[in-house]
Amino acid sequence: MAVLIDTSILIEHERRRLDLGPHLARRREEAFFLSVVTVSELLHGVHCAAQPDVRAKRSAFVEALLERFPLLPIDLATARLHAQVRAELAAVGNVIGPNNLWLAATCMAHGLTVVTANVREFARVPGLGVEVWGEPEARA
Repeated sequence: MAVLIDTSILIEHERRRLDLGPHLARRREEAFFLSVVTVSELLHGVHCAAQPDVRAKRSAFVEALLERFPLLPIDLATARLHAQVRAELAAVGNVIGPNNLWLAATCMAHGLTVVTANVREFARVPGLGVEVWGEPEARA
């Protein structure tokens, strides 16, 4: 099965708390993707860096990811699933963050599993395949 790599995994990798290499190597036959939402989150981190050397390092990291992994856009199928899942979660008072909701919808639209270190939110989405790489985050 193909997977979408969540921002939390990439940040863990950037901070050297998670090595992507072994995870990717074990699954050579599978496709790995990034969402444009994840790229936006990472670029936000670039622009928020106060120090030029940190900004340059983050920018280089993001650009390397863009060369390595194909991007998935937000298309009509994703938008339809996003609206549906958002309404379903709201109806039961179980909402998740807006960016994570877009990632979940992207996965569902393309038949992907999300790989994450932030299982807490993604596990709330019925029908979403979730795989944890690293320790789950304690944040909501």
